[in-house]
Amino acid sequence: MEKRAAYLIEKLLAYGLANDMISGQDVVYIRNQLLDLLMIEEPYSMPVDPEASDVPDTATPVLDELLDYAVRRGIIPEDTLTHRDLFDTRIMGLLMPRPSDVICRFEMLKNKKGIRAATQYFYDLCRKSGYIRVNRIARNIIWQYESGFGQLEITINLTKPEKDPREIAALKQAPQVGYPKCLLCPENVGYAGRINHPARQTLRVLPLELHGERWYFQYSPYVYYNEHCIVLSHEHVPMKITRQTFERLFDFLELFPHYFIGSNADLPIVGGSILNHDHFQGGFHTFPMERAPIEYDLHCAEYPDVNIGVVHWPMSAVRISHHKPEIIVELADKLLNLWRDYSDPAVDILSYSINEKGERIPHNTVTPIARMTDDGLYQLDLVFRNNRTSEEHPMGIFHPHQELHHIKKENIGLIEVMGLFILPGRLKAELDAVKDILTGKKIINEDICMEPHPLNKHLDWIKDLIEKYGNNHNDEEARRIIRDSVGRKCLQVLHHAGVFKVSGEGRRAFNRFLKTAGIKTG
Repeated sequence: MEKRAAYLIEKLLAYGLANDMISGQDVVYIRNQLLDLLMIEEPYSMPVDPEASDVPDTATPVLDELLDYAVRRGIIPEDTLTHRDLFDTRIMGLLMPRPSDVICRFEMLKNKKGIRAATQYFYDLCRKSGYIRVNRIARNIIWQYESGFGQLEITINLTKPEKDPREIAALKQAPQVGYPKCLLCPENVGYAGRINHPARQTLRVLPLELHGERWYFQYSPYVYYNEHCIVLSHEHVPMKITRQTFERLFDFLELFPHYFIGSNADLPIVGGSILNHDHFQGGFHTFPMERAPIEYDLHCAEYPDVNIGVVHWPMSAVRISHHKPEIIVELADKLLNLWRDYSDPAVDILSYSINEKGERIPHNTVTPIARMTDDGLYQLDLVFRNNRTSEEHPMGIFHPHQELHHIKKENIGLIEVMGLFILPGRLKAELDAVKDILTGKKIINEDICMEPHPLNKHLDWIKDLIEKYGNNHNDEEARRIIRDSVGRKCLQVLHHAGVFKVSGEGRRAFNRFLKTAGIKTG
């Protein structure tokens, strides 16, 4: 057993050499570190040649065996996914270059070969190290839905596996630790993790200066799209959309012109899952919303040479394009300030409400998305948001309504706004079970009609599918029916989240608001 583990260490070293994670001068040092970590007395008799054909494409198969060994030796306290993840990250952390070395290499590549080559190096390092768990991301179920607004992208996210009962019980008993303050703080770099906080020995970040402030660039470990990056503030400060937000977005594009960059809104319900640390998300991906055309042009006497238009999209968005980013910032800031205080009760938009303590609670904000166009213009999409709730819609008037919660009830953040839906992993098994009903393999029985059966929340939808399409399909037909129906529901989600609806009344209301900024149609 120990001899096999020693051989696997050599294989891991060969993997690190083959993928340029370590150099030949590092091998003895890292070998000894791995031997110590895995409690192995002496190394394998012969190193593995990094040029050999049996060096794996990813470290996963080698790590899986080493984790099994560590469980048997009692090095890993429990054979759970959480403990295995903590330990394999610790192993791979020993093969990672130091943060300063990564920064130096990135800067060298940027200066010699350009920013595209530099980001490609950094992204590849994050994948090779297992920081981005490529094998898990490959399990995600992905399809497209052709809507009247372009092709929506839909993903059932299987990157974060469900925790087993032992892990859930351990989480309840885990002490509350305040370091790092959140998952985005730069103090995560190199952090060993714990059962309620992921290990980050393989995390590396790049320092940036945005609007004269220190920010950091890293890749998301979950990669919901190509080169999914996170740009985070050095300070642990809450999300706040201001003029400075727009300035930072365009400063980022000066550094990374091949990426888009956007921010979640800064209010609950319409914001992302992390509101307590200011950050942006970007990447090398063209989203459905970016492909959406202008529905109708607008003009503003104050900015006569700025291209402005309402985007043909279910959510309420204005697209602003110009060759000078500072001009876009001026207009965007004007729109933001007007929107913060704008109310139109005729379409359920109230900018503030008063809580039980007599405090004014703000409701209006924006989701901004910036990019460079192929013809060299700076472009900003401003999506107008409102997080007000009501008795009829307690989770949000401009949020997926109750009838859609069986598919999507989480916040509609930046990524969904742009037309990429990240659906919960529970849907894999649930949609497979719905498929069995549409193929006649199973029937709607008494169990399904009662909570907490996982299909109970889908019951009305299943009955509707049977009524429309029957229940004698083959697997492929049933899967297509289900995916098309889920796609229609995702489109409905965007319609629900839109503050000005795609209708005559909605567009007239949108134009009323834009007119307050001196922006008119025609």
